[in-house]
Amino acid sequence: MKQLKDILYKVAIESVIGSTDCAVAKIEFDSRKVSQNDVFVAIRGTQSNGHDFIQKAIELGAAVIVCELLPHNLQEGITYVQVLDTNTALAFMAANYYDNPSHEFKLVGVTGTNGKTTIASLLYQLFKKAGYKVGLLSTVTIRVNDIEYPATHTTPDSLSINRYLREMIAAGVDYCFMEVSSHGIHQKRTEALMFTGGIFTNLSHDHLDYHATFAEYRDVKKQFFDQLPKTAFALTNLDDKNGGVMLQNTVARKKTYALKTYADYKAQILENQLSGLLLKINEQEVWVRLIGTFNAYNILAIYGTAIELGLEPLDALRWVSELESVSGRFQFIVSAQEKITAIVDYAHTPDALDNVLQTINSIRTKNEQLISVVGCGGDRDKTKRPIMAQIAAQNSDKVILTSDNPRTEDPEQILREMEAGIAPQHYKKSITITDRYQAIKTACQLAQPNDIILIAGKGHETYQEIQGVRYEFDDLQQVKDLLIQLHK
Repeated sequence: MKQLKDILYKVAIESVIGSTDCAVAKIEFDSRKVSQNDVFVAIRGTQSNGHDFIQKAIELGAAVIVCELLPHNLQEGITYVQVLDTNTALAFMAANYYDNPSHEFKLVGVTGTNGKTTIASLLYQLFKKAGYKVGLLSTVTIRVNDIEYPATHTTPDSLSINRYLREMIAAGVDYCFMEVSSHGIHQKRTEALMFTGGIFTNLSHDHLDYHATFAEYRDVKKQFFDQLPKTAFALTNLDDKNGGVMLQNTVARKKTYALKTYADYKAQILENQLSGLLLKINEQEVWVRLIGTFNAYNILAIYGTAIELGLEPLDALRWVSELESVSGRFQFIVSAQEKITAIVDYAHTPDALDNVLQTINSIRTKNEQLISVVGCGGDRDKTKRPIMAQIAAQNSDKVILTSDNPRTEDPEQILREMEAGIAPQHYKKSITITDRYQAIKTACQLAQPNDIILIAGKGHETYQEIQGVRYEFDDLQQVKDLLIQLHK
């Protein structure tokens, strides 16, 4: 049990009806999970409004209601706490409930459109190699040192974040690396956390189904850096035109990385092969197992962060050279007999898809075909659909448009919107196959010895979501099995 007055520390309170001098069991923002003596926080969500479930929460045993608008009928014996913003209130209450775990170790947040998962996951790898106990909050997984939990959101809710952080403290974790999404920032999930550092990767077309404009999307990302404390570092990609914007108002220690311009952490690509990259980072050469220019940026961000967190440069480079690619991020296999290369990548934005295709085209000999299998998710930003199809068609020898996670949308309609981006000169090399398995199978059937197949969009995901149901579907496993069946 916790004292309500302690949980409410730093919460901007408008009014209180009842007493805050009482003990409460736990905090919930989902009325279905409420039990005796709980605090129910009424959140205005994108799908529903928690204020509509206040009475249900009370019936289930809630002793305290935190809300923006007080109900018309106030129930005797219930404490009502009115706040300006329940998302912000929840963030501070969650941190207080778990005794502010982010203050007890070094927490680094990674934000941007692409690269968040790779950077956070590889920093976790690097610091493990350096002998530290490490935590990870990412799209792919949540790790408390060696214990792994499934991830459901890029940035979990405030209660989950603080619960995991407290578990990390109990496990003796020294560093935690966390993906910070624009949704998470906008919904105040990271509001009450103490960050030791923040990393900006890049900004491109994404999430405009949620944010009204690109400028709003950019400014939400910037809020994360605006809120960093003086004791933190802010590391930004200076080659991205929005990199400097992120640093405009931060009081944190400003650090930069770049391939094209002068920066604190500078790299030059000496070799770019399917087996890896040879980089010169701040005049030191290092071979890494990751591929492509976009990964050169990721490596720079990782190296810079390691130095800012106190590792020795030569030690950091040694551990960088041992890093292995993240699940679903430019993972590839080569068939035994016909040497067909299949690449699986999470690229689900125009910029990410373009980066992956440019990387493949910069490595290949052009004596082989590049066959791309590309889809777009349902219930997400529709404006990127024709753009992604256009990029795939321009940069591939053959392109197969297919279903991704249609969610509640009609997959045929999604594909029609993608097809609108295919220019007439590319019609002959494009095919539309709604069924994702059949699309991958067709790519494998079309492939000749030494050809390259790119399967983009889902990466690490091992399911396909259709009308609210998740069906098992693993791109990497499917293409492995099909290449064995079709190319014995």
